[in-house]
Amino acid sequence: MGEAMAVDTKPDPAAEVLERARTLALDLNLTEVKRWKAENPGCLAIGHMPIYSPRPLLEALGCLPVGVFGGGDEIDIIRGDSYFQSYICHIPRSTVELGIAGHLDCLDGMVFPSICDVIRNLGGMWKLLFPDRYSAYLDLPQNFDRDIGGRFYAHELRRIASEITALGGLALDPERLRVAIEDDNRRRRAIAQLDAARFATPWLYPASEAYLVVRAGSVLMAAEHADLVDSYVALAGQRSNRPLDNVRVVLVGAFCEQPPMGLIISLERAGCDIVADDFQHGARTIVGDVVLHDDEDPLDTLAFCFLDQGIATASRYIADDEKGGALIAQVRETGADGVIFAAASFCDPALLDQPMLEAACAAVGIPFTAFKYSENTGQFQVIREQAGAFSDSVKLWGDTSHASLTQPSPTEQGVAR
Repeated sequence: MGEAMAVDTKPDPAAEVLERARTLALDLNLTEVKRWKAENPGCLAIGHMPIYSPRPLLEALGCLPVGVFGGGDEIDIIRGDSYFQSYICHIPRSTVELGIAGHLDCLDGMVFPSICDVIRNLGGMWKLLFPDRYSAYLDLPQNFDRDIGGRFYAHELRRIASEITALGGLALDPERLRVAIEDDNRRRRAIAQLDAARFATPWLYPASEAYLVVRAGSVLMAAEHADLVDSYVALAGQRSNRPLDNVRVVLVGAFCEQPPMGLIISLERAGCDIVADDFQHGARTIVGDVVLHDDEDPLDTLAFCFLDQGIATASRYIADDEKGGALIAQVRETGADGVIFAAASFCDPALLDQPMLEAACAAVGIPFTAFKYSENTGQFQVIREQAGAFSDSVKLWGDTSHASLTQPSPTEQGVAR
């Protein structure tokens, strides 16, 4: 926990790069994608859901990978609600709404990585609604034996590559793939540097800004995004802000459907420094560089790194690993005072995972609280009050055995254990 912060009236050195990131991240009309296609005639833009996708493969095929995050709280869902039942998460409705309203017309296709039944069904619905556009379901492996899951996943990547080549993309070339993997490595290192700066000095790199800077990469090639992240890290580090008297928290559960910006800002205003989170999960799924070998096909290398270097998440089978072990390690690594579980309403993977993660935290005395949200949540007062109460209780009792005092009770507003 830090000290009280004095108000800084100096101009923000990161303001310009942050404004560019905000424009790129929150533009539902995909203006940057249209600009890129105009500058690269004949090249394809391929959308994918906001979770892990093999972006280097798409870049090697001459495509711009485009993360599709749904409509957030910026679009009214009118027709999208008619295609899905009410008791599932919100993101498929808003994604369909964006498609029907023409916001995604600049995309030449969509890839739907396997994460849950909802995304699987969204892929099928997309084919029905837009039969003239490319749509692919990418099955991710749950067996991490290279001879089984690895071979299967490499076969899936080759299938996607051949289909996109037939659509008009470049033929898969090992050297282009190597370059794309190296560009993605550089992007990953830049994001890792940003994450390290966040948990070292969160008063200089608030989560609400880091969210925008990382999300901006959803419409940029890897090398350009790395430049943007590097610029933000360097410029924000020049700020003269002083620490806030906040608690340091890890936020867990938002790995697919993203919370509205107002919710993230509300948590910060409630006295929480979010020093780590699973926002923008797709940008952080692989840990470390994808190391290329002269005697190995780079596509196989890309497939194997998902098996060997993928982080723990609710939609990933972890075999004999301890459930919650990765979260506890993250809390300790970042010096966090507690955990906030924030899952999208009706998100089966996150909500089924959460009790086991809570039990792991309780077993070692890590305080936690929990709530649910949807991407179009408009009222944050209840969540802000809950987060403020959690922050105050951690300040009073620290990381002792008082974790149970911070656990919420269900309310009609949807704040839930």
